[in-house]
Amino acid sequence: MILSLILVPLVIIAVTGVAVWNAAHIDDASRVDSTDAIIVMGAAQFNGTPSPVFADRLDGAKILYDQGRAPVVLVLGGNQPGDVTTEGESGRQYLIDKGLPSSSVVAIPVGNDSLQSLKAAAAYMHDHSMESAFLVSDPWHNLRIKKMASDLGLTAYVSATWHSAATSEGARFDGYVREIFAYLYYRLFGR
Repeated sequence: MILSLILVPLVIIAVTGVAVWNAAHIDDASRVDSTDAIIVMGAAQFNGTPSPVFADRLDGAKILYDQGRAPVVLVLGGNQPGDVTTEGESGRQYLIDKGLPSSSVVAIPVGNDSLQSLKAAAAYMHDHSMESAFLVSDPWHNLRIKKMASDLGLTAYVSATWHSAATSEGARFDGYVREIFAYLYYRLFGR
């Protein structure tokens, strides 16, 4: 009985770890030609300048847009107390400065976590008769954000950036470990 109480959680964590790892190594953009939108998951910004992690995500979205994979890019993310702008607005401006037409980049400056931001994006998309999207984030987020977007009624495809600022093995390992528990938390509690 005690062995079962120890083994069952360990097996669940291990199986989830394999699922997170596998999802991180899938690029749906290699098999899906186009979607209604490209969604960029927010990350830190500093006085309107995207952090290196956020800039990498934005650059990944720009590549998809330049390839004609979707007509619009939705940039997600709210702000923290004291911020002069939001992640969504700073990311939008970054993409416009990189040459995307302002009419093709929408800031959705809502949310301080993935679920809040994706809820806002899903509402926007439903209001504009959009159903499918490429989700751009770091690879270890793929499983959770795809599940969240699907739960919100979107047909979601992941296209992670592999040029993340998390360049060390330790930082990537930490990302995977965090994401295993974040995914389990989402599946258990729906948030």
